[in-house]
Amino acid sequence: MRTTTACGKSEAQQQADYQKALNSTFTKGHRPNACKSLSQDDYDTLLADWAVKHALDSMSKEDRDTLDYYDDGSINGSISGN
Repeated sequence: MRTTTACGKSEAQQQADYQKALNSTFTKGHRPNACKSLSQDDYDTLLADWAVKHALDSMSKEDRDTLDYYDDGSINGSISGN
């Protein structure tokens, strides 16, 4: 995702602002004001990343380990972060 730098913020700072602005009330057609400057493709990617992260966070450790095993053949924390 490429963004322009505005108001002296780095791209990483802007990404953090976009991510902080998202919550479960936002959809493809209903954006937070902080994300209005993103292209539709960039916003869709950000929203999908947010949904996947929160879906993984709400999974039990056993389910994350199972997903991790199917991801790369071992339970090494690549998905669950443990």
